[in-house]
Amino acid sequence: MRWNRRQVLASGAGLSVLFALAACGNGGSAGGPAQRGGTLRVGALGTSARTERDPHGNLSNDSDFLIASLLYDPLTVPGADPTVVPRLARSWESDPEHRRWTFTLAENATFHDGTPVTADDVVWSLRRLRTVAGAAKLPVAAEAITADGPNRVLLTVEEPNSELPLLVRLMTFTVKRDTTDFTAAIGTGPFRLASRDGGTTRLVRNDGWYGGAPLLDAIEVTAFESTTALGNAVLAGQIDLASNAGAIAGRTAAGRPDLQVVRRANDTMLGLAVRTSDGPFADPRVRAALRLGVDRGALVDQVHSGYGTVANDVLGTGDPRYDRALPQRSRDLDRARALLREANFDTGARYPLVTKAEAPGEVESARVLATQLAEIGLKLDVVTEESGVFYDRSWLRAPLYTVSWGTNDSVLFYARTLLASGSNRNETAFRDAEFDAATARALAAPDDADAIRTLQRIEYDRGGYLVWGMADGIDVAAATVRDLPTLGGYARVQLERTWLAG
Repeated sequence: MRWNRRQVLASGAGLSVLFALAACGNGGSAGGPAQRGGTLRVGALGTSARTERDPHGNLSNDSDFLIASLLYDPLTVPGADPTVVPRLARSWESDPEHRRWTFTLAENATFHDGTPVTADDVVWSLRRLRTVAGAAKLPVAAEAITADGPNRVLLTVEEPNSELPLLVRLMTFTVKRDTTDFTAAIGTGPFRLASRDGGTTRLVRNDGWYGGAPLLDAIEVTAFESTTALGNAVLAGQIDLASNAGAIAGRTAAGRPDLQVVRRANDTMLGLAVRTSDGPFADPRVRAALRLGVDRGALVDQVHSGYGTVANDVLGTGDPRYDRALPQRSRDLDRARALLREANFDTGARYPLVTKAEAPGEVESARVLATQLAEIGLKLDVVTEESGVFYDRSWLRAPLYTVSWGTNDSVLFYARTLLASGSNRNETAFRDAEFDAATARALAAPDDADAIRTLQRIEYDRGGYLVWGMADGIDVAAATVRDLPTLGGYARVQLERTWLAG
């Protein structure tokens, strides 16, 4: 199996064109030809106490991830269809079993100091990422990452995995070999570090970027500790772009001629993880009752202010392989109550619904769900935990809790990561031999449409997730900002083709 620029573009177009397509801009040429110059002032969520400059560290601030993504290049980045396209890796290929993957690096790629990028730099960076972040960020053992010549990197996995190019998106930032001090931030990305001043970081154009020099002279990224402060800043004209500003800012900005609202579909999933192995919701009839007891449209309206769409209990709604033939579930209170009676569910008891203020609207969604499910006789007490406490105490353990996932564009990624029996992030304690077999078949043969459909049908029928909706990503920008990314999830950090009109 081989992926390269020709397959992505069906032409011999260069990387600069590819990256423009990958960013899926918002009509940059509609107001005339792209213009060079200017400084884009960007606001993103971030807390100074959690600032992280190590590109392989825990980049929990949106502002830190945005900065790292402009300074450092991963091997691949998100695309539309296919959902993964080249970046520092210009092409890749695998053996027939999808166990040995070879990534060929982009020609003429250099670091900000002019040093050529070599396979040894990439190998060192990937091994460091595996050591620092673990298998969650890179499912390849450190010793299985090797150089195959000066510009080729070989990744070997224990089991067939056709999704590996997708799994090396975004976080596989390349640094110079043996780098441990990231103060100077010497990367390969489209922008170079100019200065850091309090909560604002200034980046300037990298004229030597292998993908073609960006049009902007500079990008200034300022961290804001709340969506309210972020939204107010763009509404007041203090910044040009509020990244992931949320629905309230979007509603306020709508209709203003000096502002634009960019809606990125399939950005964030909000749903429930329902424990399947034991506890009060282990009976699949109870889980079916929960799914029939929710009003998905009302949740989208109340929690996402209408900036979103209803979902259908299968993860991966942005994947071209997502099965849209599955019947859309709708609310059926009578059937839900009947299922609870058939399962002899104790409607006299009270059950905790654990949540945390992680994604916009997550806590609110728990409250709305508790109100809705009370109508089928399910009594839920919403318990809000601080994020650290949640992941220490409730994640992977509690019978019922809210979850959120972004970059929701691969049904196989979620099948393998969250639902396969052997996963260490199996949020619903789901164990299903038929599902595991279908997932293994699909990973070994990505064109096996029957396997892809089968695993989604199982997830839909008896899985542990209640996926009620997908929130749009909401960016608010000045009307002069052009070619903003429109893909969901962290594709919003791809600002290398953005420019300023006028």
